[in-house]
Amino acid sequence: MNVKATLSPDDLARACADAMWKDDDASSGLGMEILNVKAGEATLAMTIQPHMVNGQRIAHGGFIFTLADSAFAFACNTHNQRAVAAHCQISFIRPGKLGDRLVAVARETSRSGRSGIYDVRVSADDQVIAEFRGHSRTIAGTWLPEHNAKQK
Repeated sequence: MNVKATLSPDDLARACADAMWKDDDASSGLGMEILNVKAGEATLAMTIQPHMVNGQRIAHGGFIFTLADSAFAFACNTHNQRAVAAHCQISFIRPGKLGDRLVAVARETSRSGRSGIYDVRVSADDQVIAEFRGHSRTIAGTWLPEHNAKQK
């Protein structure tokens, strides 16, 4: 059975995200949640907890990067091809604060062959706090075994 022939692109994306989330201890362990997944897109959220602030009492940039990286990961794995990061960069625009609910929206900008480019905007209360760009590379394997993919 051909996965792409039996599921819509958005249903395929959701099924891939569900399979990936099952083993994503890093994202779930930090309290992230998936708000939305579509083909080439993912939106994740995370609330800044006390252990996520630095000596300046603002959100540690590593946690903001991790949220953006997770949204990027879910977006670039929506096509039932396993993909990993090849290169990422982030620009911090405003600080995140304790208690902020950060929302990271990742969108596919380009996908060709084994390479993809994804832009991620991280916001708190509709204020942009960071812009992230990730370059992905597909690797061997799929998220959904061919025989388990069924039309929903």
